[in-house]
Amino acid sequence: MAKFLNTSATNYFLEELIKDAKDRLILISPYLKLNDRMKELLADKNRLKIDVRMVYGKSELQPLEISWLKELTYIRTSFCKNLHAKCYLNEELCIVTSLNLYEFSQVNNNEMGILIRRSEDGDLYRDAYEEAQRIIRISDEVRISMERVPTMEEKPDGGANADAEDADVIGKLSTSKLARKLGLKTLELTDKLIAGGQLEMKSGKPHLTDKGKQAGGEFRMSPRFGAYFLWPESLSL
Repeated sequence: MAKFLNTSATNYFLEELIKDAKDRLILISPYLKLNDRMKELLADKNRLKIDVRMVYGKSELQPLEISWLKELTYIRTSFCKNLHAKCYLNEELCIVTSLNLYEFSQVNNNEMGILIRRSEDGDLYRDAYEEAQRIIRISDEVRISMERVPTMEEKPDGGANADAEDADVIGKLSTSKLARKLGLKTLELTDKLIAGGQLEMKSGKPHLTDKGKQAGGEFRMSPRFGAYFLWPESLSL
């Protein structure tokens, strides 16, 4: 069953939630100003290559946060307009609370929260996780330089990431180019590939499956643009 948390318990379980994250970590808080202990915990997750998503929404990031984030490859930051929710999840625990990831709140405020364990309240955990994913989807990802990252549909290449790098692969197209050929949006094609079993979602990211490989799909990594996929021009959906 869900467990009530007072101020000290909220801080304790939030630290444990971060420390115990093995696969994913989602931190949603309007204010993003972290104390040294929180930075230490998150830096350790980065060293372990844990996928961390941080969503904030009430103010610009401070110079100290910007400088710190520049060193962290596996922590992605997003801005969500009108965000007021405070929710923290790993793959097993979820905390819904009044506590911001804001240094002053962690030291001086009186807080309340609810701890949800996936093993005990699977439906409740799933509802919270799906809402957290919705908030991430409607948020604008922010580069380390604090510029907004264009969405897949806003990018000049339609989110292909590396069309220039697949130019010499005869008979294959990036996801966005194949989508344009089929008269689809990139996200629509991605959804069809997931539904067809050529891709699967892990930690919020699409991964190539064995079925996708058998269909001729290839995973590529661009030093400039990151991960992307190539597909045969004649791919059948």
